[in-house]
Amino acid sequence: MAKTQELKQVLAKKQEILQGNAERIAKQRAAGKLTARERIGKLLDQGSFVELDALVSKEEDYAGVVTGYGTVEERPVYLFAQDFTVHGGAMGAQQSAKICKVLDLAQKTGAPVIALCDSAGVRVDEGAAAMNAYAEVYAKMAKLSGVCPMIALILGPVVGGAALIAQLADISIEAESVGQLMVYGPQVMSAMTGKTYDAKGLGGAAAMAAQGGVALTAKTEDDAIALTAQLLDYLPGCNAEDAPLVDTDDMNRLITDADDSDSLLAGMADAGEYIELYKDWGKEMRVALARVGGRVCGIVASNAECNNGELAPAACAKAARFIRFCDCYSLPVISLINSRGIQVPDAKAQSWTMITAAQLLYAYAEATTAKVSVVVGNAIGQAYVAMGGKANADVTYAWPGAVISALTPEAAVQVLYADELKADKAPALESRARLEEEFAANVADGIAAARAGMVDDVIDPAQTRKYVIAALEMLASKRDSNPPKKHGNLPL
Repeated sequence: MAKTQELKQVLAKKQEILQGNAERIAKQRAAGKLTARERIGKLLDQGSFVELDALVSKEEDYAGVVTGYGTVEERPVYLFAQDFTVHGGAMGAQQSAKICKVLDLAQKTGAPVIALCDSAGVRVDEGAAAMNAYAEVYAKMAKLSGVCPMIALILGPVVGGAALIAQLADISIEAESVGQLMVYGPQVMSAMTGKTYDAKGLGGAAAMAAQGGVALTAKTEDDAIALTAQLLDYLPGCNAEDAPLVDTDDMNRLITDADDSDSLLAGMADAGEYIELYKDWGKEMRVALARVGGRVCGIVASNAECNNGELAPAACAKAARFIRFCDCYSLPVISLINSRGIQVPDAKAQSWTMITAAQLLYAYAEATTAKVSVVVGNAIGQAYVAMGGKANADVTYAWPGAVISALTPEAAVQVLYADELKADKAPALESRARLEEEFAANVADGIAAARAGMVDDVIDPAQTRKYVIAALEMLASKRDSNPPKKHGNLPL
């Protein structure tokens, strides 16, 4: 009888927790937001959620986070969903302990982690203990990085220390309707600067996407949750597994349209489907997850339509982060190169330009995953060295008409043919144009590079996908490793 009575008490307490505070839940919904458990219900397969540490509390003061595990389209995942109805989802010692437990379990079992973020920041009433709580979560996430994929969804205000959780995740998604990702809230920013700010302008989805603060945006919470399920389909459970192999397209399909980066990405990807990350940041470079011949790959494509094809610092940093992410989970990297090199920097920004260019070089050189490069246009200077050079790519192809050179034809003619330009009796512009054309066609073209062993073959553009798939099949058993060391020193 006593045990039956105790069980009833436990069930009653759990029911109370599941129901939550009606007044606070009403405020959450009035703000246009789902509750933590509603979000979990939409993300996970029906009936698959197993909650952990539901009863953890200090007296009646609950942790403000729901943690546990379940399945998404039958694939196991761990998750934590911050509960804004409890102290604004603010981080304290109890919340940290629950999150750290989930992160530990993910590392032990090899499953992705999904963070549903909705937090006003830190439990100020806990003082230094609250700051240590954040530090413990950060440390766990840093150690889990590269072991299991981590996806963070910004589904409400995510302020201060909470914002760093989104940055430590591999991929972050912000819901336009409710997301606000900020270092400081509008009131604090206004007090510190004397200017007026609003949450959307500071940390809304459009603002964060333009700054590279989030990898993806979605219109609503439902869209963000659906996008998470799509992303998981492109990712392995952990670094000891391969991403799911799905045959969805003809391996011998020709690319019939490659006039711009949009058509080239669609032509390379199976069924023309891919997920582009950081679309509104560093636009000179495009990065996307796609299946190519059924195999999940990371595609890095120069965007020659932006900034005259010259790489700005943000584009280099964006590509470097993406390449390192792909390498963590052994996703092959396909580089589609059409770049005139690094843009001429502002005199006061030379160090930032050099640092980010070095990050791109470092990321390609350090990556041991399969790397296939195709020079589809220009590969000038560091664009070839980093992305398509024989030192950094396992296989490199070039299209007819590709220009591979240390300098652009315009700059090369100025350096190499200064005397000819002076001696030529033809009009200066006509003489320069002729020499530039001759340099591009006879000195810096793909055939000359192939003769020198700098590219493996000059191929028909229509058959690019076929060649890349064949290279990926050959490289499927690639085994490579970096020298024994604690870690390298990435330029930062």
